[in-house]
Amino acid sequence: MIALIQRVSRASVSTGGRLVGEISRGTLALIGVSRNDDRAAADRLLERVLAYRIFPDGEGRMNRSLQESGGGLLLVPQFTLAADTHKGTRAGFSTAAAPEIARELFGYLLERASSAHSPVASGEFGADMQVELVNDGPVTFWLET
Repeated sequence: MIALIQRVSRASVSTGGRLVGEISRGTLALIGVSRNDDRAAADRLLERVLAYRIFPDGEGRMNRSLQESGGGLLLVPQFTLAADTHKGTRAGFSTAAAPEIARELFGYLLERASSAHSPVASGEFGADMQVELVNDGPVTFWLET
């Protein structure tokens, strides 16, 4: 599984003109599910997202995790992260999980995140979404399991 995480001052996701999730200060995580991912990969990815040190400590160094900072977590499914972009000028999606598997794993990740951290918000799987954010820093990292 893949998470593109961004430290944000605020972030929201809408679909069809309807707000479906928002957070104030915290982490926006765009989530991609690859063909061979499973629940163990989702568990490991969540551990990394929650524990990755991207927030400043008292000295201004990125030394605090989302859990330590108490910020929000916004999970947004984004199948294009699992695309094969190694050659050509058009992405291939043979490396991405089938939609029904990706939906189940994203739902599992969201459920686990909600029981491990608060607040947690999410986008809507399979929807055409509009994501708004203020990237704080900017700070962006690519995490994989």
